[in-house]
Amino acid sequence: MPAIKAINHVAVVVDDMDKSLAFWRDALGIELHELRDVPAEQSQVAFLPLAGAEVELVMPTTDDSGIAKYLAKRGPGMHHLCLEVDDIEGMMNELKARNIRLINEEPRTAADGKKYAFVHPESTGGVLVELYQI
Repeated sequence: MPAIKAINHVAVVVDDMDKSLAFWRDALGIELHELRDVPAEQSQVAFLPLAGAEVELVMPTTDDSGIAKYLAKRGPGMHHLCLEVDDIEGMMNELKARNIRLINEEPRTAADGKKYAFVHPESTGGVLVELYQI
């Protein structure tokens, strides 16, 4: 049976990366590991590692991306919780068998080769959950 290994990251959607980094990096002192453009998701992401996980700041780079629509509807704040799994396809099949609604029917592959998929908040009590396989 597929298993959850860890919380990989908590993602926060932001409307101003510099202002957000002024808090997370400068005020709290969490080191910025990387600031990366993610064209496939039409976003810019700041990676701030912390105690075996990361805080990820996500800012839309276009006005019509999924992140931009989320930001327009809900404003800045918590976006999703990412759970690292050992077998993403197996986990997705297990969730489907339990009538859990997935946003992605198949895992997507990030530029760095990691596989990911999202579970719809309708099935999780209101939290967008990302499954991530390294």
